[in-house]
Amino acid sequence: MTLDQAVQHGHSPPDISESSPSDPSPDPSPSLGFSKGADTSEGLTAPPLDRVVPVSSRNRSVPRWVRRTAGPLTLLVLWQVLSATGALPAEILASPGTIAATAGDLVSDGTLPSAMGVSLQRVAVGLVLGGLIGVTLALVSGLSRLGEDLVDATVQMLRSVPWVGVIPLFIIWLGIGEAPKIALISLGVAFHLYLNVYAGIRGVDAQLVEAGTSLGLSRWGQIRHVVLPGALPGAMTGLRYSLATAWLALVFGEQVNADDGLGFLMNQAREFFRTDVIVVCLVVYALLGLIADFLVRTLERLLLQWRPTFTGQ
Repeated sequence: MTLDQAVQHGHSPPDISESSPSDPSPDPSPSLGFSKGADTSEGLTAPPLDRVVPVSSRNRSVPRWVRRTAGPLTLLVLWQVLSATGALPAEILASPGTIAATAGDLVSDGTLPSAMGVSLQRVAVGLVLGGLIGVTLALVSGLSRLGEDLVDATVQMLRSVPWVGVIPLFIIWLGIGEAPKIALISLGVAFHLYLNVYAGIRGVDAQLVEAGTSLGLSRWGQIRHVVLPGALPGAMTGLRYSLATAWLALVFGEQVNADDGLGFLMNQAREFFRTDVIVVCLVVYALLGLIADFLVRTLERLLLQWRPTFTGQ
C-alpha cells in the first residue's frame, strides 16, 4: 500500500522520526577525529597527544664533539700502538708520545714560539699585500668592461703559471732574504682573491642594479649599496682559499735560505732525521690554518647575517 492510499483509507503514515533499534546511529567520534581518551565537557573523548620531536634533535644521542673527535683519537691510538709494538719504527715516524715530549721541549726553550712569530709575520705581510693587489684588480675588472679587457686576460694568463715555479725568478730578482718569501705568499693570495671577488661582482643580480637605478642611486651608490654587498659572499670564500694558499706558500718560501721560522726548523730536522720535530712543525702549520679559518668563518657570520644559509641536519 502506498502512502496516498493509506491516507485515503484513514491510516496514519508511519513515524520515521526515530530510527529503529536495529539501525544504530553512527558514532560521531570518528567524524570529529576523536578517539578514546580523556573526557571533555561535551561528553566526547580527546585524542592522546604525542610529543613532536624536531628533526634536528633526533640524531643527538651522541654529542657532536664526541663524534668529531672520535676519528682523530682513534688514529692517535692506532699510531701509538703501532709505534709501541715496533710495527712503525721511530726512524720512519716518531710515536705520538715522543712528538708531544719534543713539542714541550721546543716550547719551554722558546724555539717554537719564536719560529711561529716569524712565520706569522710573513703570512700577515704577504696576505695584506696580496689582498690589496687581488681586490684592486678584481674591482677594476669587475666594475668596468674596459678594465676587464685590460686586466682579466693578463691575470688569467699569469694564473695558469704554477706560482711555485716562479721561486727561481724571485730569488734572482729579490735575493734570498725576506722579499722572495713574502712575494710568493702575496702571489698565491692575490689570484684566489681576484677570482672570487670578480666572480662575486659579476654574479650580482642585474635586476637589483636596475632597482637601484630606479630608486635614483648614483654610480657610487649602486656600487656601495648593491654591488659590493652582493659580492661579499664571494670575497669571504676567496679569503678562506687565500689563507690556505698563504700557509702552503709559506712552506715553500721558508725552504729558501731561511734562518728562522717553522720552515727553518723543518730543514734542520731533515738534516738530522728528526721526524718528531718535522711532525711538530706540521701540526703547528695545521693548527694555525684551523685558527685562521675559524676567524674567517666568524667574520663571515658577522658580515653575512642578512643571508640565510643551510647548516645541515
